[in-house]
Amino acid sequence: MTPKPNRLRLGIPKGSLQDATVQLFGRAGFNIYVSSRSYFPAIDDPEIECMLIRAQEMARYVADGVIDAGLTGQDWIAEYTASKPGAPIVPIANLIYAKQSFGKVRWVLAVPEDSPFQTPEDLEGKTIATELVKATEAYFAQKKINVNVEFSWGATEVKPPVLADAIVEVTETGSSLRANRLRIIDTLMESNTQLIANAKSLESNWTRQKLDNVSLLLNAAIEAQGRVGLMLNVGVSNLKAVLALLPALQRPTVSPLSPIENEEDWVAVNTIIEERTVRELIPRLKGAGATGIVEYPLNKIVL
Repeated sequence: MTPKPNRLRLGIPKGSLQDATVQLFGRAGFNIYVSSRSYFPAIDDPEIECMLIRAQEMARYVADGVIDAGLTGQDWIAEYTASKPGAPIVPIANLIYAKQSFGKVRWVLAVPEDSPFQTPEDLEGKTIATELVKATEAYFAQKKINVNVEFSWGATEVKPPVLADAIVEVTETGSSLRANRLRIIDTLMESNTQLIANAKSLESNWTRQKLDNVSLLLNAAIEAQGRVGLMLNVGVSNLKAVLALLPALQRPTVSPLSPIENEEDWVAVNTIIEERTVRELIPRLKGAGATGIVEYPLNKIVL
């Protein structure tokens, strides 16, 4: 009898994080193909089975063992574990990326611009609308402020001041809050994506190793975001001046080039830099004596 092949059942967040997650996996070397007609995307790794699951529900399905692992925010993990302490969820990787940028999002307490509320204490006895009910209740309880926290099914920004006195909402840039004339008075938490796994699934050495490998490649793709490689040639007499211009991940790699009789010795320099610095750096390197300057893209940086 042929043994059943190993498979990692992986939850991909459906919704606002979906595109950013698929793109991240692509940079990590895993091509995910999403169809609008299916909740089971194809992936070019035969050892992984993907399923689209809302980020808000991911922790529950991981804890229940429906899937082995999944990607969701720290916020939704906190929301689930607030009502299910001791849930069998194990963090595997901290992945700092969001739907618009490679950064964290914030859950903030916001009120109408023209309201009299200046601090959380001013909201005593008031109504707060949010999707993040349990975490919001814990926030106000810690501050000993009595409020009525109501679940919001969406469009939370439009509820104050008629349907709620304030809201707790997630923001990445703050643009949506400003557009709805809301003012932030406090931050409840910062959140970024986590790769989490079911504790029982991790009892399998194969599953643990597979998740470690996926985590390594995802983090490597995140590290490479916004960075490029730069290589150049320079004579040894100008090497010190060139190196002084180069910020590096650690230190540039300097390798000797084949010597040419009766000419100065030359070296090749290879380094990693922030892409946003390239347009100012290359002319300065050229002026310092560098030649053969080549900029190239990076998909992964394994630290």
